[in-house]
Amino acid sequence: MKLTFDPKYNIAYLKISEKSNAVNTVQVSDELNVDLAPDGSVYGIEFMNANEQLISQDGGKLVFLNNESGIEKEMVMQS
Repeated sequence: MKLTFDPKYNIAYLKISEKSNAVNTVQVSDELNVDLAPDGSVYGIEFMNANEQLISQDGGKLVFLNNESGIEKEMVMQS
């Protein structure tokens, strides 16, 4: 899994798996698209207006939490 951010276009993309040729993009809202495989599995999630959605609300803090072990890792995104 990989989260990328393009400050020029203010878009972030969470890539969950590699895309194949058959991708269906579902526009969930003006600020969110989801790329789906033909079987319905998710390839990735695209966040438009990423600064507002991912950075401004909590200072860009990204937290990885393993609910079973309780281990938590934190990263701060820079705009």
